[in-house]
Amino acid sequence: MKSRFISVATFLCLVLIMPSTKSSAAAVTLGVNDGRLAACPASPNCVSSQAADAEHSIEPLAYVSSPMEARTRLKQVIAAMPRTRLVSETDNYLHYEFTTRILRFVDDVEFYFDDNARRIQVRSASRVGHSDFGVNRKRVETVRRAFMAAVAP
Repeated sequence: MKSRFISVATFLCLVLIMPSTKSSAAAVTLGVNDGRLAACPASPNCVSSQAADAEHSIEPLAYVSSPMEARTRLKQVIAAMPRTRLVSETDNYLHYEFTTRILRFVDDVEFYFDDNARRIQVRSASRVGHSDFGVNRKRVETVRRAFMAAVAP
């Protein structure tokens, strides 16, 4: 009985923080434009390595290998994560959808390979709601740890 109450209370809280079920991603054009990923919205449910403000800013992923090796390693890391789907891929860009386990929300995660700087710019954003309780930031940090751990000796 207690766990059911907690589940209902959690669901109600999530409904209250979501201003609408309309996708906020529809207004955002994903992809790379002049070397930049889309800016984060004002809401706190997005992080980007190209954001200037502390609330949305996160470090890019760094690599010392060849761009091809870094790309292959990143794709392997993401493939090992649950509920992911590669949506779009070019020579220097990857777009994934991550689906949450319980409520099936979809988040867009993008990677832009800046080969000259040996950096992978990243943007992770929720499509709906306002707050994500830090899920996008945690996701990028999880990807970073796995990416760095996968470095060949």
